[in-house]
Amino acid sequence: MNLALANVVVIGEELALSFTDGEEAYLPLALLRRACPCASCQGEPDALGRVLKPVVEYGPRAFELQKFDTVGGYALQLYWADGHSTGIYSYSYLKRLAALPS
Repeated sequence: MNLALANVVVIGEELALSFTDGEEAYLPLALLRRACPCASCQGEPDALGRVLKPVVEYGPRAFELQKFDTVGGYALQLYWADGHSTGIYSYSYLKRLAALPS
């Protein structure tokens, strides 16, 4: 069975997700921004496979989510108030983030 999203909404400082398998996840916006999977935030491997994680600085509006779009049937793209929007968060990645201890 493919993982599918039934509903998504911002509630206060969290992104609330419900999946078609009945699971729900509530993810703090600050956690989502800090866990952005894009190469600018997480780095990318060089020719030898080494990944140097860049230093990311967050401005005053970095944790304000302006909007989100679905990407195919597998991910969300989040648009932050500081202009950052290159992270594609797969549904499985979002579920893994929700399972992290708080």
